[in-house]
This record gives sequence, structure tokens and C-alpha cells, in this order.
Amino acid sequence: MSKGGETATLAGGCFWCLEAVFELLAGVEKVESGYTGGNTSNPGYEQICSGTTGHAEAVRITFDPTVISFRELLEIFFTIHDPTTLNRQGNDRGTQYRSAIFYHTPAQKEASEEVIANLAAAHIRLSPIVTEITPAGVFYKAEDYHQEYFRRHGSQPYCQAVVAPKVAKLREKFQARLKSGLA
Repeated sequence: MSKGGETATLAGGCFWCLEAVFELLAGVEKVESGYTGGNTSNPGYEQICSGTTGHAEAVRITFDPTVISFRELLEIFFTIHDPTTLNRQGNDRGTQYRSAIFYHTPAQKEASEEVIANLAAAHIRLSPIVTEITPAGVFYKAEDYHQEYFRRHGSQPYCQAVVAPKVAKLREKFQARLKSGLA
């Protein structure tokens, strides 16, 4: 982590989608897929899929705020997922797929509230934003086979149908934010 590195923890559906997008951004040093926001210690993927643990599939992003700000991460977050569907992203349904910001500092909480308020005031979405804003708790890193999933399995049908369009959207709308050599 860089000397001034910060952590952001976001949930917005399948963590493969979020990881694939955020790992491409300049200033993002590390992205880990995992589980947070629940009430079970050391949950595994099968438990998460049951919807009984209370955890969300999430990503923990280590970033350099001198290169990319938390607000910029949120702008991208709200562009690449639908924050208006409760406990759902596309065909992925259940509390584990909820939209949530797990803030690490009071400044992140404030920024999250302001970004959501601004989006609501701009009436960009037809439905209300249902993204939770909650304090970051324990983050359990997902099993190794979930890490860098899109990079390793990009030709898989789910990746092509669900993840690839989000990556394409990032490249289209945020090209200037991509790591050098990825634009």
C-alpha cells in the first residue's frame, strides 16, 4: 500500500463485476473480493449463497487518494451497477447482492451521503437509490478462485454476459481514469 493509501469497501452485486472494473483504475493498488456486513464468522461462498449469513459480496479496494479520490470511486460505482434494486443486480438476487457502501472514515460516510443526495436530486435514476451506507466491519477475503476471476475466466458465459459489459462501460465513460496502457 502507498504511504497515503486508503481503503474503500463496496458491494454492488457480484463481486467479480466490481473487481474487474476497479482493478483497471489508475490509483487503485489492490482489489480483493470478499464478504462483509453479516453475522457469521469466516463464511464461505456456499454459506453466502444461502442468503442466511447477512453478508454481501463486496470488494475491498486499496487506493491512492492523490491519484483517485473516494468520490471518484463512488462515481464509477454508481455508473456500473444499479443502485435502485433492493437485494438484486440483474438476475442475481438475495441480500448478498445488495448495493452498499461500507465506510471506513467519517469523511467517507459524508461523501457517500452527499453523492447519493446529488444523484437523487439530479433525477438520473427513475427509481430511488437503495444503497446502504454502513460502517465497515470485518471483511472476509473470498476463496482464492474468486480473486481476479474475470481476468482468469473472461470467456466464461457469465463473464461475457454480465461482467464484460460493465468493463466496457468503464472503458467508454472513464477512459481517462484507466491505468497506463489500458486505455
